[in-house]
Amino acid sequence: MKLIFIPFFLLTIASYGQMIYKKKLSMLGSPFEITVVAKDTIQGNEYANLAVLEVKRIENLISDWIPTTQISQVNKYAGIRAVKVDEEVFDLVERALKISKITNGAFDISYASMDKIWKFDGSMTEMPTEEAIKKSVERIGYQKVILDKKNQTIFLKDIGMKLGLGGIGQGYIADKIKELLQTNGSISGIVNVSGDINTWGKQPDAKPWTVAIINPINKNKVFATFPLNDSAVETSGSYEKYVTFNGIRYSHIIDPRTGYPAQGVVSVSVFAKQTEIADALATGIFVLGVDVGLDLVNQIKGIQCIIVDDKGKIHTSKGINIENK
Repeated sequence: MKLIFIPFFLLTIASYGQMIYKKKLSMLGSPFEITVVAKDTIQGNEYANLAVLEVKRIENLISDWIPTTQISQVNKYAGIRAVKVDEEVFDLVERALKISKITNGAFDISYASMDKIWKFDGSMTEMPTEEAIKKSVERIGYQKVILDKKNQTIFLKDIGMKLGLGGIGQGYIADKIKELLQTNGSISGIVNVSGDINTWGKQPDAKPWTVAIINPINKNKVFATFPLNDSAVETSGSYEKYVTFNGIRYSHIIDPRTGYPAQGVVSVSVFAKQTEIADALATGIFVLGVDVGLDLVNQIKGIQCIIVDDKGKIHTSKGINIENK
């Protein structure tokens, strides 16, 4: 869970008296990149260092792998007693529960309670039994997460329950980095926490930051590019981690309600003002599937999405027109 720094950075000198400063490192075994518009390398590096410190700070609050974090303490005392947490942690869990509710449990922050019976490392030779799959999700249930706002405590009703903020935490980190850097004078940049992307400001030439959406069935083909104006995007995909049994493709994204891998979708990209909600909704929509997922998105103001199904067909919410991109 610690940060491993990769000695890589790129400086681009612009003719506008500013430069684009990029720094890449590995976080939790995944790529992390911070890009800022700065007046010089010193300022760029200062912003990058602030971003890294913020990642560490939040990681030491919400990681369920580090035993000393507040979330780990909540998990430790599941079924025993409530645990008092910081307001920041309480509020994040409260928001995660709201998304768990609106997705009807397709996104569920108690997913960490699931038995890891599915393997996507090539070691599986047969499907788990129906009984094992059913048993694997017995302790999952966001409805059993009890919040006490007055005392700022979290209680998991059943012994063995666990909160896991992996499906929302990276998005939250991206949002907090953006907020921190803006507070410290950063006028423009991009934070990319393993695919959870948030932007602010514009490039030195006054053009907006843009993101390219790649069809996962054909990775050499970009089917659309979108400007990101002070907004976020997150993509959840199963095109690299899956297993196939009896001709059926099972993704690594598990439906926490059933224990079975989600089917029918290979990629979901969600656009929102905050990476946190894009992160959580992308997972939920992936599990819900094309029709139910799009119906949900079309009811939420300020949210758009693109879904690629397992046949390579592209589906979009009402506010997106791929043909015009």
